[in-house]
Amino acid sequence: MAKIHDPLTIKDVTFKNRIGMSPMCQYSAVNGFANDWHFVHYGTRAVGGTGLIMLEATSVSPEGRISPLDLGLWNDTQIVGLQKIANFVHHQGAIAGIQIAHAGRKASHDIPSNGGKQLSVHDGGWPTVAPSPIPFDPSEIAPDKLDVSEIRTIIGQFKATALRAKQAGFKVLEIHAAHGYLIHQFYSPLSNKRTDEYGGSFENRIRLLLEITAAVQTVWPVEYPLFVRLSATEWTEGGWDINDSVELSRRLQEQGVDLIDCSTGGNISKAKIPVEPGYQVRFSEEIKKTGILTSAVGMITTGEQIAEILETGKADLVLLARELLRNPYFSLTTASKSGVDVAWPKQYTRGK
Repeated sequence: MAKIHDPLTIKDVTFKNRIGMSPMCQYSAVNGFANDWHFVHYGTRAVGGTGLIMLEATSVSPEGRISPLDLGLWNDTQIVGLQKIANFVHHQGAIAGIQIAHAGRKASHDIPSNGGKQLSVHDGGWPTVAPSPIPFDPSEIAPDKLDVSEIRTIIGQFKATALRAKQAGFKVLEIHAAHGYLIHQFYSPLSNKRTDEYGGSFENRIRLLLEITAAVQTVWPVEYPLFVRLSATEWTEGGWDINDSVELSRRLQEQGVDLIDCSTGGNISKAKIPVEPGYQVRFSEEIKKTGILTSAVGMITTGEQIAEILETGKADLVLLARELLRNPYFSLTTASKSGVDVAWPKQYTRGK
């Protein structure tokens, strides 16, 4: 399994191995601010040998949060707590990345441990926005349709947040365009019924993502990687599919995006997803054929799975989610089990 522990260089950034931490919301922020939970949570995985630590969906505005407890980076005062995390991650030899996002019609929800229901204004929620006034679920309040001036404001919010991410010291930026959040809502023909320049044709529906990417690139360092997370399919007839994702990935590569983080689903509440170990890897493999780098996700839990994905060229990085919640030291223990000698934190060498 040596391939797992091979370094990967993208632009001026070198990841010490091919294992990353997938963005996972912690629902633990207050007014968008990172706190001790986030510091310990992300820092522990960096100590545990993970090569890329990708922070959870971090909102570009208060209205863009999935829940009231989401991380945010919509003002300069939120930089300090995130900077502390990025610095510690880098001191452990890992690379700190951050995913920036706007939840669109899936904003203003309670946290999953409380049931995840949509919050009304009376319950501490707020009005939501989307390309079209179509709710995620028929039981929910319909979002407000964004006008063009509001769309341009959101593009500016992504740009401003990217600049703050740079100031906080992150070396990887990921634009969250998956899982049914705002950008995904625009490129999906099922949630976007607009008839202006942001709706209708494929070119119009992907316009928001391309414009956000261009705006971010004006402030994000050219020497640092830029990722985009896509939902490669919606698992629904008539919805966004892998062919659309392949073409969009080509456009993003032409625009200078370095890697597509390949996930699926999240935009259609009744979609039937055939969940099984590695069920999303084939989408990474297909998109990688365009020539762009990819990362694979989705019920990947063992070193053997990761090795097979990397050795057969299905992805360049593998991002783990739940497995890293269960085992923060996955990267170190996997290396030990496979006989690969990797550096441990000096404080932990007696356990090597």
